[in-house]
Amino acid sequence: MSIKFSEDHEWIQSQGDDLVVIGITDFAQEQLGDLVYVELPEVGDECSRGENISVIESVKAASDLVAPVSGTIVEVNSRLEDEPELVTEDSMGEGWFIKVKLSSPEELEELMDEVAYNSFIEE
Repeated sequence: MSIKFSEDHEWIQSQGDDLVVIGITDFAQEQLGDLVYVELPEVGDECSRGENISVIESVKAASDLVAPVSGTIVEVNSRLEDEPELVTEDSMGEGWFIKVKLSSPEELEELMDEVAYNSFIEE
């Protein structure tokens, strides 16, 4: 599956078997500037679409990672706790935030593809 995007500037990539990886987009990272702190949720936590699940602090502002889908957090990128700059360096790769086992896979259909997201951020 290709990468999907939320209006809150998260990216979501399927890893099969209703498992997705979630992070923030390059656009979001550029808006925030250099990250200084990331507070991650706990493995096993449930998240609901639209819920704030992580705190992201940068030199410019504090923001939240908003769950673009519902499910159970099965893995967190604990490297971000000591290396928040990974998000700045590679927001859509090594700077991923969480992996979620989807409880409502159909929510993925409501997210934007790359073309729609690029149009969204240009508005």
